[in-house]
Amino acid sequence: MKELYVDELKDIYSAETQLVKALPKMAKAAVSAELRNGFQEHLAQTGGHVTRLERIFEGLGEKPTGKKCEGMAGLIKEGGEAAEEDYEGDVKDSALIGAAQRVEHYEIAAYGTARAMAEKLGDEKAVQLLTQTLQEEKDTDVKLSKLSDKMKVEADQVKAFTAKR
Repeated sequence: MKELYVDELKDIYSAETQLVKALPKMAKAAVSAELRNGFQEHLAQTGGHVTRLERIFEGLGEKPTGKKCEGMAGLIKEGGEAAEEDYEGDVKDSALIGAAQRVEHYEIAAYGTARAMAEKLGDEKAVQLLTQTLQEEKDTDVKLSKLSDKMKVEADQVKAFTAKR
């Protein structure tokens, strides 16, 4: 179980370090200042997630490197595609929010799994750190949902969508 746990942590570490590189691009692509600021805030938060993971690895006497999270690589690729689309205004931001929420849901699943493993292994310090990060990921997902709810879809965009159907 410990080997699987360490492997899971390495996967999450890779995911978070990939995200540190991707979030500035998402922020740059955001149309609204609120979404841009949200991505920038999450970038700072993600740095804290990396630091927490490094503390867990240190406690285990393990190195955090050696694995690439292909799941996150795919999600980031999709997010990059959303950022490059020629959508405008709230539609562009909606595409970015959708990509960001897929990332958050992936992270929520990963941190929940790692926390359950830490609990089984009796690693209380890691449980505490993973729980803190898991809650931050859930909070970010809620913030993204609330921001998405604020997005306005203009009448001409609805007509164009409906005409395509």
